[in-house]
Amino acid sequence: MALFPTSRLGTHISHVQIPKPHSCGLNSPSLRAYPPKQQQKKTAYKYQTQAQVVRKARSEVKMEKEEADLVVDAEKLRFEFLQVLRGRRTAEVPLNVEPANPVKHPLFQEIPRPTFSEAMESCPKLEIENFKSLLKEENLYLTTEAGEQGRLPVLILSMKGSEERRPAIVFLHSTHKNKEWLRPLLESYASRGYVAIAIDSRYHGERASNLTTYRDALVSSWKNSDTMPFIFDTVWDLIKLADYLTQREDIDPTRIGITGESLGGMHAWFGAAVDTRYSVVVPIIGVQGFCWAIDHDKWQGRVDSIKPLFEEARKDLGKSAIDKEVVEKVWNRIAPGLASCFDSPYTVPAIAPRPLLIVTGAEDPRCPLAGLEVPKSRAIKAYGEAHSLDKFKLVAEPGVGHRMTSFMVKEASDWFDKYLKQQAA
Repeated sequence: MALFPTSRLGTHISHVQIPKPHSCGLNSPSLRAYPPKQQQKKTAYKYQTQAQVVRKARSEVKMEKEEADLVVDAEKLRFEFLQVLRGRRTAEVPLNVEPANPVKHPLFQEIPRPTFSEAMESCPKLEIENFKSLLKEENLYLTTEAGEQGRLPVLILSMKGSEERRPAIVFLHSTHKNKEWLRPLLESYASRGYVAIAIDSRYHGERASNLTTYRDALVSSWKNSDTMPFIFDTVWDLIKLADYLTQREDIDPTRIGITGESLGGMHAWFGAAVDTRYSVVVPIIGVQGFCWAIDHDKWQGRVDSIKPLFEEARKDLGKSAIDKEVVEKVWNRIAPGLASCFDSPYTVPAIAPRPLLIVTGAEDPRCPLAGLEVPKSRAIKAYGEAHSLDKFKLVAEPGVGHRMTSFMVKEASDWFDKYLKQQAA
């Protein structure tokens, strides 16, 4: 068992009092990430002149511009986000490493079990003779906090024989899958000289015991407010993972990338927002505007992906159907700040000036493209001020819904090669 120092990101705020869930402005209009839709009586326009309608439209455009121009204090955001992450931690323990065995039968919390991903198999891969025999595989556990879920399973693939420090990339799976599912990507990147890392997110893979482990954890979080299984708990693991990766002798600590699909894309987005050691970032079909979706009645796609949670909340709130009030209350309780001060208009620009590629489907109902307008505008402003506009890109594949495609995999691969592999240590 190898011991590592406590997270460098966390030690300096151990004395800070953890704010209550509402303290980051969950209900404050001034901290809403988007201008709310204007509520009007049905007869309002009957008495408006054309000039009044034009003035109102100009006023709304001006308000949206002011929202887009808001300057994000990235350091303050990271500080406050860490406080929220610490608010529901079990006792902190020293980071340690334990050897593990390969997983022969990884658990998928979906039926039928997926068996093949055309998109992942399409990832550029070097043809190397006797590749399998030259591939080094490591299976291990990191202790990220006390308790059963504080045991983080890690899978690492790299090529044998190289003694120089190499770029590394962390890959994050989608809902109900596991780190073993990502093996085609890990092997492709390893063949090209990367150290490729995958983990099981909270309540997935080795951290799950049955087909409902993740669902049960979400419901428990709603009822008890004791954990944050949706995104935030795994972000804590990513901070601890960075502690470990930056101390490995085969990894260049200045060249660690992070990417993921769907839920994994959200993990990559928030992990990079809070931890600057992730130097190149590619969230795939994961970035969205949570507050925008509530305000514009576009929350259904995301809710449907974890519907049992929202059905439980609906019943507890005495509602006959899931509505925007239910959705907002759920986000506020299970992931404080997700739909307000930590939403994409704040956390996306906080990644600047590090290279950031956001890849999504133009018709994705879970990550509506219109909800990315304000985050995109603020990111362009942040990257422009850092003289790094070439390091930000948002790509929306036409006609594609919520699925990762071969095009997206290739875009991600090219981005990492440009900003990680070719970057001098």
